[in-house]
Amino acid sequence: MLSDDISACRLCAARFAATRTAHVPRPVAWFRPGARIRVIGQAPGMRVHDTGLPFNDRSGDRLRDWMGLERDAFYDRDRIAITPMAFCFPGYDARGSDLPPPKLCADTWGARVDDALVDVALTLLVGGHAQAWHLRNRASVTDNVAAWRDHAPRVFPLPHPSWRNTGWLKKNPWFEANLLPELRRRIAEVLQ
Repeated sequence: MLSDDISACRLCAARFAATRTAHVPRPVAWFRPGARIRVIGQAPGMRVHDTGLPFNDRSGDRLRDWMGLERDAFYDRDRIAITPMAFCFPGYDARGSDLPPPKLCADTWGARVDDALVDVALTLLVGGHAQAWHLRNRASVTDNVAAWRDHAPRVFPLPHPSWRNTGWLKKNPWFEANLLPELRRRIAEVLQ
């Protein structure tokens, strides 16, 4: 099974050993064929690395709120696929910030995951890395999210749900007023 192959991947072992965290790869592959919704984020954080559960942090709480889903529904692999741009925590840089997802992961697994998830009716592109790859553009996250109607109802670009983006949410009230109600309506429709 593809998720087992991804879980066994160690392509970035030397890269991760050289980071500030000096950790070993722990790919978190959270999907099954037949899923109706696909969440594509950046890469797992340290907490996800430790627990093996994607979006198992405050960002996940905010994302589930945006989606209008309880934890049990969000973690139902038969309905929700969580396939980040990199399946492993990439480590921290010298300042303690998350490193970007290694492109090697998307290059290695992206097309195979796309081929496995043919029943997806709705894809959420969470953050700039997922948007750049899947929308094939270099627009800013703000521009991509503002143009959400150009991609709906099959794709919704979203900002990263990190607490670091609280200021962005305050400066862009249209996101909560206009996009989120449509996103929740679409999610309910897809999961019926």
